[in-house]
Amino acid sequence: MSLGFILDISPFNWSSIGCAIFSGSIIGLERQLRGKPVGIRTASLIVLGTYTFLATAFLLKGDIVDPSRVVGQVITGIGFLGAGVMLAKDGAVIGVTSAATIWVLAAIGVMIACDYPLQAIKLSIVVVAILYGVDVLEENTKTFSRGVHTKIKHYRRQPRSGRAQK
Repeated sequence: MSLGFILDISPFNWSSIGCAIFSGSIIGLERQLRGKPVGIRTASLIVLGTYTFLATAFLLKGDIVDPSRVVGQVITGIGFLGAGVMLAKDGAVIGVTSAATIWVLAAIGVMIACDYPLQAIKLSIVVVAILYGVDVLEENTKTFSRGVHTKIKHYRRQPRSGRAQK
């Protein structure tokens, strides 16, 4: 067996796979560095999986083959995955941003399968700008940090001086 045979993944291509992993890693790195769900591995796998499903659908032949149905099913499946990262905590729903990020990751995989790799990378950068930029606004302005977007700060209570500690 030759190395060329081992590395050949036709009809898929390594540049699309690399683009999928890179695009997912851009977004996943931001999430992972900030301790959020959907880190580098998960984000890369979502984009890669979506690319693979849709690229495979484009290869199917026949009268009843419709790649748009695959896209619809991916959206449904990704919605289920996104719902898994959301939960209610103290009367508020958390994880909605992570769920929305998962949804966009799948869209980026669709873009790559439709042969728009550069646009997919650009969109990944826009997503990071949104995730990071809005967080900066929330931390530095009162307008963006109201209601459910209020950052709760946990202060450790220090014992008062002169009191005996148990």
